[in-house]
Amino acid sequence: MAKIVLDKIDKKILMFLLNNARMPFLEIARECGISGAAIHQRVKKLDDAGVILGSRLDVDPRIVGFDVCAFVGVRLSEPSLYTATVEALKQIHEVVECHFITGDYNILIKLYCTDNNHLMRTMFDKLLVIPGITSTETFISLEQPFTRQVDISHIVF
Repeated sequence: MAKIVLDKIDKKILMFLLNNARMPFLEIARECGISGAAIHQRVKKLDDAGVILGSRLDVDPRIVGFDVCAFVGVRLSEPSLYTATVEALKQIHEVVECHFITGDYNILIKLYCTDNNHLMRTMFDKLLVIPGITSTETFISLEQPFTRQVDISHIVF
């Protein structure tokens, strides 16, 4: 993936949007000292280049009933099964993240369940029936003290 060179205004725009994705472009334009049209053009350029991956609304899983967050290390019998396994994991609605990793496991997934019984049913009825998965190790998150986006403030121009 090609890297893009950001100037000071691009960085400022991204910082505003990272802090508040709903911030009006005209307000960002005032803060940056350029026109609203220029902000629209720059955001489109950042979006087209893949710098901005979209905007989304984050929901607190616990507030809507998903009290168990777990990370599961997945070991495959053959590395060639990676693509098929990822496609199968995409069909499991409880799985919210999937990473191809180094170390003892091939894949690390993050999932949310309503309770431990739901986690157990998800593991046995959905995850462990995927062909090629030889073993898993589950880590239950007791607390998530923080989450954040990548900090671009250190980029020097």
